Amino acid sequence: MSLAHGAAAGMGGIRTAGDLVARMQLTRKMRIAEAKAYVADKLTLGVEELSDVTVMREVREDYDIGIVTSVPGCAKGIKAKMHIAELLDVNINSVNRMKERT
Repeated sequence: MSLAHGAAAGMGGIRTAGDLVARMQLTRKMRIAEAKAYVADKLTLGVEELSDVTVMREVREDYDIGIVTSVPGCAKGIKAKMHIAELLDVNINSVNRMKERT
């Protein structure tokens, strides 16, 4: 866990793509390079753009996968997680539980 956290923190977490890369490392047991490539492919970006705060802000708004500051109309919380689960094709327990309730 500390390794994934370090990688995510090093990429800026939710400010860039660190949270997405860490999620792939933890859920799919991917190495960091493989996780970065997978996320970059899903977001149609280059791997180097994953750590660019300006690019990722726009990408996160476009895909509606959550941003640091609250913007009216943008997904946050469980709604953002739902979009992440669909985009990365992963199961997220809290999302699955929410779908069961609705």
